Amino acid sequence: MKTNIRHLRNIGISAHIDSGKTTLTERVLFYTQRIHAIHDVKGKDGVGATMDSMELERERGITIASAATYCQWKGHDINIIDTPGHVDFTIEVERSLRVLDGAILVLCSVGGVQSQSITVDHQMKRYNVPCIAFVNKCDRSGASPFRVIEQLKNKLAHNAVAMQIPIGLEADHQGVVDLVRMKALYFRGDNGETIEELEIPAELREMADEYREQLIDAATMFSDELTEAVLEEAPVTTEMLLGAIRAGVLQRQLTPVFMGSAYKNKGVQPLLDAVIDLLPSPKDVINQALDLNAEEAPVNLQPDNALPTVSLAFKLEDGQYGQLTYIRVYQGKLEKGDTVINVRTGKKLKIGRLVRMHADQMEDIPALGSGAIGAMFGVDCASGDTFVTPGVTLTMTSMYVPEPVISLAIAPKDHKSEINMSKALNRFSKEDPTFKTHVNDETGETIISGMGELHLDVYIERMRREYSAIVTTGAPQVAYRETITQRAEFDYIHKKQTGGSGQYGRVAGYIEPCSEADFIFDNQVTGGSVPTQYIPACEKGFRNCMAKGPKLEFPVTGIRVVLNDGASHSVDSSDMAFQAAARGAFIEVYPKAKPIVQEPIMKVVVETPAEYQGAVMGSLNQRRGMILGAQDEGVMCIIESQVPLAEMFGYATILRSLTQGKAQFTMEFAAYKQVPQSIAEEIAKKVAEKKQKVA
Repeated sequence: MKTNIRHLRNIGISAHIDSGKTTLTERVLFYTQRIHAIHDVKGKDGVGATMDSMELERERGITIASAATYCQWKGHDINIIDTPGHVDFTIEVERSLRVLDGAILVLCSVGGVQSQSITVDHQMKRYNVPCIAFVNKCDRSGASPFRVIEQLKNKLAHNAVAMQIPIGLEADHQGVVDLVRMKALYFRGDNGETIEELEIPAELREMADEYREQLIDAATMFSDELTEAVLEEAPVTTEMLLGAIRAGVLQRQLTPVFMGSAYKNKGVQPLLDAVIDLLPSPKDVINQALDLNAEEAPVNLQPDNALPTVSLAFKLEDGQYGQLTYIRVYQGKLEKGDTVINVRTGKKLKIGRLVRMHADQMEDIPALGSGAIGAMFGVDCASGDTFVTPGVTLTMTSMYVPEPVISLAIAPKDHKSEINMSKALNRFSKEDPTFKTHVNDETGETIISGMGELHLDVYIERMRREYSAIVTTGAPQVAYRETITQRAEFDYIHKKQTGGSGQYGRVAGYIEPCSEADFIFDNQVTGGSVPTQYIPACEKGFRNCMAKGPKLEFPVTGIRVVLNDGASHSVDSSDMAFQAAARGAFIEVYPKAKPIVQEPIMKVVVETPAEYQGAVMGSLNQRRGMILGAQDEGVMCIIESQVPLAEMFGYATILRSLTQGKAQFTMEFAAYKQVPQSIAEEIAKKVAEKKQKVA
């Protein structure tokens, strides 16, 4: 609480799978004395990295849930969130970047800018997060940090500039040359904790001068003082240069690149210095809320403890002591015993316990000041809720949540498993907005949906371990959709006369394909042929038909309904009658609009040793894949393609056997496209069989 807000940093560490995010966080915690021994991901000692606190994460050697921690470095407080790399857990990265002020983009010096690095970069852009880059694994054979800097410029359009040059690469990697202070840094001691500053080796002097020139040249764009010094050939001071670079970073116009090897304990402390020198404090970032009393006009928030509180719950976790709500305070402060209001529900609640997180451990704190990230207990809320001081009418904007693309039917083995399964599903769908669950009305099966096979795998495994719920899974289901391809007109009368008051409603107009939205209702009725009070009923009737298409009962998207005529009866017309008329009109006109089935197409990027390039391309072609391009990176070859999700099940095993386990692939949703005729017929056959079974 007493911390000067300018001495606070909220940063995230994000990157492609296996670039060394968790290993880097482990070293940061060690050097800032939060932990006193280093453990490795998939460690031989069976302990596993601090931030991978889930048993599953330690076994698989991957990060599944983002974990928060807090440390201090040179009088500054740093909140760090370690995020997953797999695209299946993309929501964890989204929600972390939503509340962070700055980020470290970790890149592998061998792999360079990989497919997931591109996704993470898009997410940073979406939330306008300034970042610095760290080229990790400089000790590996094939390491080439300068190639990575070129890729940052070409593939991600970053104005990337080297802050260091490596002293030796691969097995000879000894340290780095700091281009700002022009010193050679060597990392001595068992764990690289002692930094030795020496003169730059003679053989690197010329190269260091050349890269320093480039650095100064890039930085002059952001500082008049530095430009003057260069023009007058006056000495460039460290403060002047760092000030200019910081200005470039805050505007997202400059990306300083640091180098090292987290695993070999090299280059981590200068990176920590850079977090303090170059990344923004909460004061340097403009955060906006929407004013509900002024038609959601944006309002700039001030990170000041004296002002009314505005804070955002960005992640939920059900722990052994109840719901843990991760929260970021944007304005004002949260204290134990304070009363706040949940803007979404309008409910008042009292803050009982506030904690600061360190992976899965926590320490109690009396208050959270402006800009701080912490967690609170026993508060019933949803992810993305805003908490404010009573009387404040501000709300934070929600974050982007991608739609699930894959579904599985699951069934519990026995009654005990059934009870535990429903508990687990309740918890997981509340914690993770990309994980959805529902019961199929016709088959009675429980369906879970998510972002990929690994995503659903992990949740099924967690049900077994954390809830002792043994479930069996059906074949994975793809989220198909239906749409129409041409305009078709309707004119439908709904009439019912069976004693008592009848029902009457006539609707006329047309439906047509629409690419802007899933469903648009356009009311063009003139002269009151359909009374105004019944228009919403017509819209409701059409909208209700979108959930299940008349063709194969998949959700219908991309339709514009235009209502331009109709008729009503003074006694027999009602909301119900017009809803029924709209439903009847839709069922009648839909087949005339040439409906088609669409399937999700995935962007699949395979990284494989060059000798298996042909085999991998062949395997993608067999799966109705379309190769978009292949890049030869020397030893490795990167193949970009688009493949229907339906063909990608079990691909990990096939790819492993094709390439002796040396290739890896990432997959993310690209678009919906029409299913070929032969496959549409197969799908229709399966749907018909399913209906017969139910009947």
